[in-house]
Amino acid sequence: MNKVILPFAFCCFLFLCCNQPSSLPSAAAPNPGGSTAYREPHRPQFHFSPPEKWMNDPNGMVWYEGEYHLFYQFYPDSNVWGPMHWGHALSRDLAGWEHLPIALYPDSLGYIFSGSVVADRENTSGFGRNGQTPLVAVFTYHDMAAEKAGRSDYQSQGIAYSTDKGRTWTKYAGNPVIPNPGNIRDFRDPKVLRDEAGKQWVLTLAVHDHIRFWASKDLKHWEPLSDFGKEWGAHGGVWECPDLFPIKGEESGETKWVLLVSINPGAPNGGSGTQYFVGHFDGKKFTPDESFRSAATGGQAVWLDYGRDNYAGVTWSGIPEGDGRRIFLGWMSNWDYAQTVPTTAWRSAMTLPRTLTLKKTAEGYRLFSRPVAESEALRLDKKRLPGTEITAVLDLTQHIGFAPSQLELILELEPSEDAQTFGVELSNAKGERYRVGYDAVSRRYFSDRTRAGDVSFSPKFAAAVHTGPRLLNDKNVRLHLFFDVASAELFADDGATAMTDIFFPTEPFGAVKIFTEKGKVKLLKGEAYSLARVWD
Repeated sequence: MNKVILPFAFCCFLFLCCNQPSSLPSAAAPNPGGSTAYREPHRPQFHFSPPEKWMNDPNGMVWYEGEYHLFYQFYPDSNVWGPMHWGHALSRDLAGWEHLPIALYPDSLGYIFSGSVVADRENTSGFGRNGQTPLVAVFTYHDMAAEKAGRSDYQSQGIAYSTDKGRTWTKYAGNPVIPNPGNIRDFRDPKVLRDEAGKQWVLTLAVHDHIRFWASKDLKHWEPLSDFGKEWGAHGGVWECPDLFPIKGEESGETKWVLLVSINPGAPNGGSGTQYFVGHFDGKKFTPDESFRSAATGGQAVWLDYGRDNYAGVTWSGIPEGDGRRIFLGWMSNWDYAQTVPTTAWRSAMTLPRTLTLKKTAEGYRLFSRPVAESEALRLDKKRLPGTEITAVLDLTQHIGFAPSQLELILELEPSEDAQTFGVELSNAKGERYRVGYDAVSRRYFSDRTRAGDVSFSPKFAAAVHTGPRLLNDKNVRLHLFFDVASAELFADDGATAMTDIFFPTEPFGAVKIFTEKGKVKLLKGEAYSLARVWD
């Protein structure tokens, strides 16, 4: 049995920050401890979710002095979207999370929409005091009154800073630092990085149907650099939540630049999703590799995740050079149904943190997604699965000896020449089932929640089986799966294809099996782990 690192004591003190409007609720951090908290139906047990109420995009993800900060879009008064705040949590191990008080509240300039946080180690902003490195948040203001009045300049960019390791925040008196030019309705989601080569800060901003890059020496004064995207990628909806970062090819060692762009709607399986581009950034302009060229309409984008429930994800800033990873986290839902899913105490969760790596494939450079190594600390009981030939069904339930509701499966499968469809099935006594696997005929991975429980809350939720392409040509199929009560994350072929889906069985899934249809599959090797609940 592996030792699991359990979360830290949860913060339960009251702290009213200086920019909290008097009409808003207390900033006290809810304490999810106790015998019933975090045990509601469908509540994830090892994924991050808010203590209560509404959550969407991850924001402001920064590593600083041993702490992974996660801010997120949060409405503390309802379980549907409302006036946006920045909720706040931190982790020292990317497994357990400590809830902190709300970091940023709406004010006279608007709601606090998505953005990012950087550690200003050289104190270019001048916000640092007594040698303390300031953390600087850059975020979008959304002026709801201006929007309702019919204006188009209701989004602008503001900043705030912290000199106590992110515990309290002060908004800059000179906000907004990037005013709306006056005619752009969607002007949001700033993601900032330090460009050491240019001795500048670079800000990546979503501007309706494309990206605009900005530069600053002090995080207060910004100048536009260039635009990208009107003739590239998918354009089925508004571009949002961009992220620009350098990354080295895993085998080649070549430094490339990646640009993540979320889009709503327009994802390959419907609703919201995240596309990406690989190319070069020269300090002013981003130029994608030729393999990412796509017509503005009808072209083929490249997607980070082919499930329906990984959106608005970005990466942590400030990861030490000695670590070197690019760590990603996404919102585990979809705007097609996020506000109607059958949970009440809270809504939404985040994906598992993932390490993004860059590899050369036959199609060019592509991102691979893998669960972070720290997720292994969640493992409890382990069962090795013996090699065997499967002609119809291999029931794993009794063999592994633990329920599939908190389960990690690692399988390597060799399909026969006539194998067509095979994978993993979860089921319960009511006949509900969720299936995830591979279609050898179409060469596509699939996630099937059409019979996985309650689908009544949205006609879009289970309208079709979700599919994603296989990038590799290996004969054997490798499936790495995480199941957490009401979600599944697939990392296929060592992360070449990722799929994330949520589902809502009306009673917990109690059985797990490997199935095959029309052909044989050989299980070459496999491992199963029960996974810890991190909220105790």
